[in-house]
Amino acid sequence: MIRHTIRHAAGFRARALAFACVAGLLGTVPALADYPDKKLNWTIAFGPGGGNDIMARTMVEIINKYKLYPGDIELQNRAGGSGAVGWGHLYSKSGSDYDISTTSGSFITTPLQANTPWKPADFTPVALLATDDLALVVHGKSKWNTIEEFIADAKKKPPTIAGTGTVNVDFIVPKIFSEKAGFDIKYISFNAMGDMTTALLSNAVDAMVSNPGEIVGMVESKDMKALVYSGEKTPEALGPVPTMKEKGYDVGVSMPRGVILAPGASQEAKDFWIKTFQKIVETPEWQKYIESNFLTENIKYGDDFASFLETTQDGFEKVLREQGAIK
Repeated sequence: MIRHTIRHAAGFRARALAFACVAGLLGTVPALADYPDKKLNWTIAFGPGGGNDIMARTMVEIINKYKLYPGDIELQNRAGGSGAVGWGHLYSKSGSDYDISTTSGSFITTPLQANTPWKPADFTPVALLATDDLALVVHGKSKWNTIEEFIADAKKKPPTIAGTGTVNVDFIVPKIFSEKAGFDIKYISFNAMGDMTTALLSNAVDAMVSNPGEIVGMVESKDMKALVYSGEKTPEALGPVPTMKEKGYDVGVSMPRGVILAPGASQEAKDFWIKTFQKIVETPEWQKYIESNFLTENIKYGDDFASFLETTQDGFEKVLREQGAIK
């Protein structure tokens, strides 16, 4: 009887200890379990139709398809100021776990040349996912069929070249290229891809730069002609187009595409989105997006992404100062 009582007591203590351990573990869960439980506000810092817009909407389609977020996701285009308006809105949501945005080259260059209250390091870094490069294109009926013809005329009269944003990658690439090739340019900035395309097709500008995913359809339809590409290898869809490097005018600049949360977002939210994007990049839909938009997959999470942004900003700042774009 006494031995039974002792065994019963020991068993009770063991069960109590086990319960305490489980309770202790569960005590660390609520913060993670509680997030997310609200609508997510996704800011797109540029107008509809551009690369940033396409990337954000592709991500959300994948998230919804695989049920990776339990609540609603509201996307809003907040174009203006080369991304300053959109990222300024996200900055104003400091401390929020429910405000997110996609990045581009302007995320780095805009605060270098504008008096923005924010800088890239202010935001909560989630993931770098890819980088992309630019094609220089002209009207499909343009007299220029080769980059050599374009350069020859450009040396006589500076061409007008359009890009998305002011002092960003769209500006840096043609500026460095033109200087290395020995001609001047007049850069014209647009906030939205659609407006820039209209300007080119109406002959309001001589040429424009764009990532291949945005213009490959118009190249295939012959509404536009690609003359040169800034990346290491020209996508087959653009046709037999040389790279700037092959012509001796390597610019060495690519556009980072990533995801950030509002400043001061919680570690729980950051961890949730890192894990979510680790799943997203493994989906066939994301791989198709990378391939069809001719991007180079370049994946870095959290602090590694933050380090990448810092290093890239230092490099961009050096180039822009050398070009006289910023003081």
